[in-house]
Amino acid sequence: MKTNQITFKVAKVSDSSAKAFGIAVASEGALAKEVGMTRDQLTALGFEGKLGQTLVLPNSKKQLTIAVGIGEAAKADEDVMRTAAAALARAASNVSSLTTTLASAGRGDRTAIAQAVTEGLILATHRYNDLKTDKKATSKLISVLIVAPAAMSTAITKGVKRGETIAEAVCFARDLANMPPAHLTAKMIADRALKVGAESDIAVEVFNKDQLLAMGCGGMIGVNRGSVNPPRMVKISYQPGGLKTAAKLSAKKSSAKSKTKLPHLILVGKGVMYDSGGISLKPSNSDHAMMKADMSGAAAVLATMSTLKKLGCKNQVTAYMMCTDNLPSGSAMAMGDVLTMRNGKTVEIHNTDAEGRLVLADGLSLAAELKPDAIVDIATLTGACLRALGPQMSGVLGNNQPFVDQVVAAAKSTDEQTWQLPLERKYRSLIDSYIADMKNVGGPDAGAITAALFLDEFTSGTPWAHLDIAGPMWSDSDAGWLQRGATAYGTRLLISLAENFKTP
Repeated sequence: MKTNQITFKVAKVSDSSAKAFGIAVASEGALAKEVGMTRDQLTALGFEGKLGQTLVLPNSKKQLTIAVGIGEAAKADEDVMRTAAAALARAASNVSSLTTTLASAGRGDRTAIAQAVTEGLILATHRYNDLKTDKKATSKLISVLIVAPAAMSTAITKGVKRGETIAEAVCFARDLANMPPAHLTAKMIADRALKVGAESDIAVEVFNKDQLLAMGCGGMIGVNRGSVNPPRMVKISYQPGGLKTAAKLSAKKSSAKSKTKLPHLILVGKGVMYDSGGISLKPSNSDHAMMKADMSGAAAVLATMSTLKKLGCKNQVTAYMMCTDNLPSGSAMAMGDVLTMRNGKTVEIHNTDAEGRLVLADGLSLAAELKPDAIVDIATLTGACLRALGPQMSGVLGNNQPFVDQVVAAAKSTDEQTWQLPLERKYRSLIDSYIADMKNVGGPDAGAITAALFLDEFTSGTPWAHLDIAGPMWSDSDAGWLQRGATAYGTRLLISLAENFKTP
């Protein structure tokens, strides 16, 4: 699963190898001693220490010193340092090795700062180039030496390791979401999940079309009807301690020792591998070309699950990836069709391009049957959410405010912005159907809310939150720690949520 090209090492300041390459950190109010220039001299060169600003300075040893702005030093938290590290990575893209003191700068928990710096360096240099004839990476940077004062070295080493694990997962999710449809079908991503399971000590089960039919997953089967590629549902189970511990606990279910219940969180990811809109065909434009990334929710879920053992997550986490294409054909789902979902509710189809909620409905139904403490789904679901909140943040809605608060807190901690929208029950009538239990769309207004109200019908009252990532799933340009293309938004958010989850 290795997609990151950079190797990291942490060295104490006394380590002579730390002198291999110079890096200075500057702020608007102070300047690190390594720069070797006065503030007036730097200002004359146009460097003011603003966040993300860089200045490359050759030195007498045919090496470079890069000054990196972190803004006001007192406000340089993890988000700031992640952005500064990304700027540094781009400024150093033409060198193969880099020595930096950046993890020693900033304010706050030193492990968290080092993690953020590591993430910024990796995420800003990652690029999906598997299909390029020129296989050279955009960045030549392959080695980073993190220089740390002795008193900080243990905390910084821990942060660097966490940052590598988490950023690697984000790169993996980005690669999946950037792959063309023919390179990643539902079966192919299920096969990837099996490989990830073997590497990450997590249990992975794959359910094929016949099994989904037998299970009554009408949403999955209905959406898949127009495709020649069969659907796959992937269930992933993580237990603290790994598969052996899970087996022992399963064997002791009747034992008094097994009565201590771990908090149990379930993740459900939309995995529409390519979304043409079905019979409700999308326009042929650049947005349509992005629909290979309509499985970004499932990619984020798989990447998240791959990290939990390595990060030592203490909660029980289960995941469902609901994977299929949505294509037009003679057998495709049509407007007016009625589907019977896993939980028995019937849905009249008024727009075949509102397919994500149909596959999520089956996933949520299965999740609710396990009676977890909470469920979160993640999906590139509605253009309405993109129009409301723009491309920088997701919308979050839910039926349990304490759990929604946990999701919002996780987003804040990872600099993956989200904004809570109301789950307004008065709008439920907008998805009423006169021949079925409900319609799959609610009309032209409040589309993000009516989509969430639809999903809530399948939670059985379990504490639940819904992340609509239609906006931040894609970036049109390199910006901060984002690279052009699929962003893997939600991966770091879900990791934080899984690690810090408390029963609401």
